[in-house]
Amino acid sequence: MEWTVLPGLQPYPETLAAMEARVAAIARGEADEAVWLLEHPPLYTAGTSARAEDLTDPDRFPVFTAGRGGQYTYHGPGQRVAYVMLDLNQRGRDVRCFVHRLEDWVIRTLGEFNVTGERREGRVGVWVQRPEKAPYSGGLPREDKIAAIGVKLRRWVSFHGISINVEPDLAHFTGIVPCGIREHGVTSLVDLGLPVTMADLDVALRRQFDAVFGAATACGGGAVRASTHPTDAV
Repeated sequence: MEWTVLPGLQPYPETLAAMEARVAAIARGEADEAVWLLEHPPLYTAGTSARAEDLTDPDRFPVFTAGRGGQYTYHGPGQRVAYVMLDLNQRGRDVRCFVHRLEDWVIRTLGEFNVTGERREGRVGVWVQRPEKAPYSGGLPREDKIAAIGVKLRRWVSFHGISINVEPDLAHFTGIVPCGIREHGVTSLVDLGLPVTMADLDVALRRQFDAVFGAATACGGGAVRASTHPTDAV
């Protein structure tokens, strides 16, 4: 497993091309699995289910077709993106299990900073409750999204991955309907009052990755989706 922290703000098209080349090399048995940790300049990406009406400010930032599952999402400074290139031929060809592991990874990582991340039925990603905000009209507590997940598989090697909001400009999310969900907001570790640095998060991500994706917790079972079909995770 190769871990790489890429410095500065990485241009999206070049990074995507490099990731696809690495995935192809892994599939051929010519390269090790890899996790790349990085930040992008402000941009929007469109997944395979993106709807034109959810891009509410198309001239604000560059918009790229991502090829992953899901809808529109934002990347920018202050958001840690982890591109995860794992060989599911060796880890079990179970896409649902793999996405579940990614969610576990994020939730366990957030837990190191005393943040309770949660899953929501029908809403891929990781959410936090906001009891300090006014509740919804039905009395349910407010909640915001703190991490997004979007993956694709090619020859059962994964690419794309997760993004966790550390300290991005949350106003940048207003140019899209993030992941097509209008009724909920977005948050970050700093927005929650936690002065977490990117380096702090990277240490936690590395530690929790080993706990979640170690051999003892590898996914098993058969395929649940076609190997070239992106998941609907955003």
